[in-house]
Amino acid sequence: MAKKAMIEREKKRQALVDKYAAKRAALKEIATDESKPMEERFKARLKLAKLPRNSSATRLHNRCQLTGRPHAYYRKLKVSRIALRELGSNGQIPGMVKSSW
Repeated sequence: MAKKAMIEREKKRQALVDKYAAKRAALKEIATDESKPMEERFKARLKLAKLPRNSSATRLHNRCQLTGRPHAYYRKLKVSRIALRELGSNGQIPGMVKSSW
């Protein structure tokens, strides 16, 4: 049950990142622009701090789509090594054969 909860939490974070991406980029542009007055840059930093914490892309974590496991994640397949091995053993991945010796 907890695994599905982590996957759902990550989906919510991704939705927040997508929703606030343009606003965050605009505020960061203002905050780092040296030609702007100091007060304006500081106000942009404050507005950036008021945005939801989970709207930052650095809060996202790659997780297995099947198990929710955050470690040993294959980006191309979006699954963990354990889920990949299980799928390979069951013959659900074309061309993949689990070898054992």
